[in-house]
Amino acid sequence: MHINDDICYRALVARDSRFDGLFFVGVKTTGIYCRPVCTARTPGRDRCRFFINAALAEQAGFRPCLRCRPELAPGCAPVDSTRTIARAAAARIEAGALNNGGSLEELATSLGLSSRQLRRSVRKELGVSPVELAQTNRLLLAKRLIAETQLPMIQVAYAAGFESVRRFNALFQSHYRLTPSLLRRSSSKTVATDSLRLVLSYRPPFEWDALLRFLAARAIPGVECVSGNAYHRTVGIGEHRGWLSVSPVANRNQLAVDLATELAPVLPAILSRLRQLFDLDARPDIIAGHLALDPLLARLVEQRPGLRVPGAFDSFELALRAMLGQQISVRAASTLAGRFAQRFGEAIETPQPCLTRIAPTAESLAASDSSTLASLGLPGARAASVHHLARVVARGEIDLEFGIDPIAVVARLVELPGIGPWTAEYIAMRALRWPDAFPTGDLGLVKASGLRTAKSLSKTAERWRPWRAYAAMHLWESLATASTETSGVKP
Repeated sequence: MHINDDICYRALVARDSRFDGLFFVGVKTTGIYCRPVCTARTPGRDRCRFFINAALAEQAGFRPCLRCRPELAPGCAPVDSTRTIARAAAARIEAGALNNGGSLEELATSLGLSSRQLRRSVRKELGVSPVELAQTNRLLLAKRLIAETQLPMIQVAYAAGFESVRRFNALFQSHYRLTPSLLRRSSSKTVATDSLRLVLSYRPPFEWDALLRFLAARAIPGVECVSGNAYHRTVGIGEHRGWLSVSPVANRNQLAVDLATELAPVLPAILSRLRQLFDLDARPDIIAGHLALDPLLARLVEQRPGLRVPGAFDSFELALRAMLGQQISVRAASTLAGRFAQRFGEAIETPQPCLTRIAPTAESLAASDSSTLASLGLPGARAASVHHLARVVARGEIDLEFGIDPIAVVARLVELPGIGPWTAEYIAMRALRWPDAFPTGDLGLVKASGLRTAKSLSKTAERWRPWRAYAAMHLWESLATASTETSGVKP
């Protein structure tokens, strides 16, 4: 991220956690410097100075804030790699990395640390141990499952990540001063037989129709589909297989998630992935407020103020889809992705006729060879590139999960054969959830902007920082809307 004062101030106003650690703000009138997520009242623009790290802020005479504690910020610069890892570890713990037999040693190894280093860095940055963080997440999920479902208590305990029902009961009572059964009796939920229903909240407005249209056009046949007002997909996490459907709840700022009861043991991972897929933690008011100031985007933002950036349910699935989409149409890329799912994806039976396959994994493609991939309709060079990506992901040489430093991952991606800036930025935009990612060379963006060249678009896009990914979505959506209006069908 560039340290541009105007860009930093926009991120400060939004308090978007994705910018935490990328810069610090010094307040001239108080002599204090803070993280961009500090809960103190936002100072006026003229009172702020911005710094790329805490050392520079202190060198300029600012004192650290006692409320947000800048020393705990998850840094993203190379010198702050330990902080970056702590942030990534917290995201993975929230998604259930330490549940269902997952060990601290395995998590540490996946992040390139020893368990001792991971334990020390997480406590230093977050003030709690990894185990304590996982325990809090388990209790919060268990509380939701008790209140919102009729799962038996044993299944609640295991779905939330507890390995012992006795431990679950003891911790629940010590933290909430009541037993799980007492909380259940206060709920009037009806019994669900073969599926669970939970809800995910978001900040309004939410442009659901546009997001659904985007996902429908890029759905992998057999793995995903859109019908009516709902998104459906298959799920394969570890040894667990199933399906889920997501649809908006009428008159509430919530999405309803229906999923197979077989997926209960991996609920933490599923809920975390869905929040990323549907961009539920965004601040649409702040983002739209900035983008609407630009004359090129003002009308588009006015039409769709709650437009989100679709994320990825599975990072490798998204990266594969991005590579298959190079230099061909969206529809052709979906056809190719369907062939990959049919050839390498595991078969599954679901209530939805359109859902028949689990998405291919990096391991399944890595075990094949580039000639087999080419036989599905890929040029030889691209097949070799896809095979290479699958191998490096399967071996853990590159990590595409949300929570890792997106700038460093983009730099690593463009070093791989067959991956250029467009593909890397698109992966950062969706899989890595980087709000300032921008695939400048995209011909659709150039066309929608009305500018003549990608270079002109890149220069203009500087005005949209740090929300360039959202600007890209508005431009793409304008093309999709125009196509619908002229053809009468969805793109």
